[in-house]
Amino acid sequence: MPVIQTDNLTKHYGSIEALREVSLSVQRGEIFGLLGQNGAGKTTLIKILLGITKLTDGSARLLDRPVGTSAIRSRVGYLPEDHRFPEYHTGASLLDFYGALLDVPRSVRRKRIPETLEMVGLKGRMNYKIGTYSKGMKQRVGLAQAMFHDPDVIFLDEPTDGVDPVGRREIRAIMQHLKSEGKTIFLNSHLLGEVELICDRVAILQRGEVIREGTVAELTLQHNQYLVGIAPEGRFPREDVQKIGFSVAPQGDLWEIGLREGQSIDPVVDLLRSRGLGIRHLIEKRQTLEDLFVETVEAAEPGVDRPAHRARRPLS
Repeated sequence: MPVIQTDNLTKHYGSIEALREVSLSVQRGEIFGLLGQNGAGKTTLIKILLGITKLTDGSARLLDRPVGTSAIRSRVGYLPEDHRFPEYHTGASLLDFYGALLDVPRSVRRKRIPETLEMVGLKGRMNYKIGTYSKGMKQRVGLAQAMFHDPDVIFLDEPTDGVDPVGRREIRAIMQHLKSEGKTIFLNSHLLGEVELICDRVAILQRGEVIREGTVAELTLQHNQYLVGIAPEGRFPREDVQKIGFSVAPQGDLWEIGLREGQSIDPVVDLLRSRGLGIRHLIEKRQTLEDLFVETVEAAEPGVDRPAHRARRPLS
């Protein structure tokens, strides 16, 4: 069974429709990314899945139980975006406190506290008060509390916010480690480069609706466009490739070949080989997740006008 399952989930706040017929399925051991503009409904969806907010219509299940079931709360970890941990706590006492709330035995807490803080790079500061922590360190201790009780599914809202590039890489490694243990991670982040590196599948929310969903590879693939590179000593036969019905445009040291519907790249490969040109690069073109996101959504956020963009240079 999916770890997370929603079917036509809808949420109204009075006359405002925050979510509209959202249907998602997240499998065990996946890192699933939720993307969207500010106000798209991401936080509302997470709160419903956590049982903090009630849905209006449709259904939602978490760990094969209806969301909000108290029996599964100890199997769920959560790092909110704007967490505010009491600054009089140390890293160690914070984990001890949250562990006690979740009925983690005292002997287990004593063993697990240094191990968990070492995993997030804070073992050396475990006895320092959180008030002395930098923003990045607070994010690390937040991640530690989300996974401290060994949950089955972990919701992370902007987990690398305020973390430097080295720290972001370390947090990605932690998420990969959790995935290898069979944990499911539901990730909300505005750092699309991070999402592209770490997530198995993503969904894009816009005005409360899921408008795109799939694996990163599926969503970023640009069909009917290839990047071709030949050995440096060769000259790419641009005009000849165009004569056999393909569009061509330079892309740095490579050439972008555009195919019409039903065309194959094989005639281009055959032409290059017939000229004795060594093919060093041949790959179906992909766009970045950020490019996909910007092209998909309507504006920076609801109520903000989309700026005029320069027309793209067509292939010729």
